Amino acid sequence: MRRLDKGAPLRAAMTAAGLDIPRLAAKTKDVDPAGEGLSRSLVGFIAGGGKTAREECSDRAAELIAAALGKEVDDLFLTPVFTLSESTSTRRTQTGDRSATELPARLMDQAELSTFLRKSRSWIDKQIQEARKRGEIWPGLIYVGSSRRFDPHAVLDAMRKQSTAA
Repeated sequence: MRRLDKGAPLRAAMTAAGLDIPRLAAKTKDVDPAGEGLSRSLVGFIAGGGKTAREECSDRAAELIAAALGKEVDDLFLTPVFTLSESTSTRRTQTGDRSATELPARLMDQAELSTFLRKSRSWIDKQIQEARKRGEIWPGLIYVGSSRRFDPHAVLDAMRKQSTAA
C-alpha cells in the first residue's frame, strides 16, 4: 500500500491519538491477532516524513497501523484496485473518488517499464528469457530495430491474467 499525501494523514492521526512512533509500534502488537505487531523502526519508516521515509508498505503493516489508530485503512493509505499474487509492487492504486493511476499511451523502454512496475530490470530480463524458453514472446515486448520497447497495457493485462490463473 502507498501512504496518502506523503504520510500527512497518518501523522495527523498519530497526533490526534496522542501516540508517538514507539507507542504506535507497541499498540500494533495489541491489535495483531498473532501478537507480533510492527517494529519501531518499521513504524518510523512508514510514519516518517524525512529522507528515510517509505512511501509503500505491506497490506499487513497498513492494516495494523490503521487498526491501532482506530482508523480505516483508506483514510491513511491508497487501496489497491487489483492485486497480483506474485508481488505487491505491481499494483496500480486508487482511493475512493481518485481515479486509477493512468497508464501511459506510449511504448516504454526497459528502464521506464521497470520504474512503472516497481520491478528491477533483471526481473524483466528473467521474464523475457523464461518466455523465450517456452517459445513465446513476453507480452508487450516489441523490438524497434535492435531496441526493446514495451506496451505497458499489454504487460499489465498479461500479469492480471497470470494472477487469476494462479
